Amino acid sequence: MTLLPSTPVLAQLKALSHEIRYELVRLLAQGERCVCDLELLLALPQSKVSYHLAVLRDAGLVQAEQRGKNIYYTLCQERLFSLGGALLTDVFVSPAALTHQIKSIC
Repeated sequence: MTLLPSTPVLAQLKALSHEIRYELVRLLAQGERCVCDLELLLALPQSKVSYHLAVLRDAGLVQAEQRGKNIYYTLCQERLFSLGGALLTDVFVSPAALTHQIKSIC
């Protein structure tokens, strides 16, 4: 099996593939949140929440803003919206052949 080279789309999908990060995105879709709010909502320690937010930030899916001692996170909505289109573009590189395939298993 040949693996594809890493692309921004693959990095973003990998970031979203973890259940905690996916839940963070769902919570941030409701609006801006402080790390302490996310800790409470997920019932996770601050270190774990911050780690997963950093992965999402590195993938370009969330952005952070420090206000005083607190850091507030928001979604990069345009990136998430374009991820869907980029994923489809990567998956459907060329039109699918609808004729008999010579190397078919069946």
